[in-house]
Amino acid sequence: MQLGRRALRDVVALAFFALVRLVHRLRLLERAGLLLLVRSVLLAVPAFGPVLVLAWLFGLRHGRHVPGAGSAKPDDTLTSMREPLVDGWGREIKSLRVSVTDKCNFRCKYCMPAEGLEWLPREEVLSFEEMARIVGVLADMGVDEIRLTGGEPLIRRDLPTLVAMLAETPGVEDLSLTTNAILLDRLAGPLVAAGLRRVNVSLDSLSHTRFAEITRRDALDRVLAGLEEAERYPELSPIKVNCVAIRGFTEEEVPALAELARRKPYVVRFIEFMPLDADEAWRQDEVLTGGEIRALIEERWPLVEIPAKPSSTARRYRFADGAGEIGFVNPVSEPFCSSCDRIRLTADGRLRTCLFSRREWDLKGPLRRGASDADLEGLLRWAVQHKELKHRINEPGFVRASRSMSQIGG
Repeated sequence: MQLGRRALRDVVALAFFALVRLVHRLRLLERAGLLLLVRSVLLAVPAFGPVLVLAWLFGLRHGRHVPGAGSAKPDDTLTSMREPLVDGWGREIKSLRVSVTDKCNFRCKYCMPAEGLEWLPREEVLSFEEMARIVGVLADMGVDEIRLTGGEPLIRRDLPTLVAMLAETPGVEDLSLTTNAILLDRLAGPLVAAGLRRVNVSLDSLSHTRFAEITRRDALDRVLAGLEEAERYPELSPIKVNCVAIRGFTEEEVPALAELARRKPYVVRFIEFMPLDADEAWRQDEVLTGGEIRALIEERWPLVEIPAKPSSTARRYRFADGAGEIGFVNPVSEPFCSSCDRIRLTADGRLRTCLFSRREWDLKGPLRRGASDADLEGLLRWAVQHKELKHRINEPGFVRASRSMSQIGG
């Protein structure tokens, strides 16, 4: 019964996003001067009036320009006329994760073996110029949120150069980075100066012993120093701290991490353990759910839920006494696939339309063979049309992703 309700919720959500897409297209026609046609279409379907109004309000709330409802930048008109990037289920793609390297200086148990993995040859990794070009084509189609990932992105040489290139890309509005923070103490300043505006830091324990156990590195002090350095830059606020929640390990960490969110300007988020480990040792009974962690926190500090945008991966809560914020990312116990607006670019130039994809789309090859921006746009639209409806972790016959998390980019 629970799966039936979940499936119905997915269908309703996808139908609504399809209506949002329809309204957006009608606005484009209106902006192009075809107002009479727009009115004719609306009059032809009066029964859809209330639903279309709701979709219109949703589009307005989430930043799509409505003629007469505020001024657009003069040079935005042509870009906004471009067809948005929408998948085969009607979901508009707004977010791109870019993996800048598959290499990492940690060996986290939930991610890779102690001996590491075989790294990509240097010539197989996209250059900064190639990454920036793909981002530019996607930004023209309305993808405005870019997150740099890895591996560990800070070990990519001259990373602030890439950040500056992406920050100057028209259409990119949100530029962020996910890192283990071991090098953040010396790179936070250059990254902010280049245009970085948000940072997520992976941190699974505040105990030196247990930190070393989970990461196989004795580096907690360096991570905390990186966080302290990031605090010096208001441009990066709020800093998010991500903890992978594993049954039998994380329960002991919850009180200290929750207290961290109360005394520091960090949003601490617990992310359910997913089957993306290179050892392929994941088991469903090792998943410590967001609901269970929330109950542990509320034994000591009551929480109040905060509204989040529909495409958000996290359920947000503030402490009832106003002392900070906690988040729960629950892809296993509460999948959010119906509102997913994300795609991923791997370090070797392959597009993945779902974290758990078995199929990838090669962009590096066409890029290096001289593909035009129009060619790339066609490839991207074709790939996104095949974006999966959902990841199917909880269904019989689930097949793991074709790569581990460090090879995909988180």
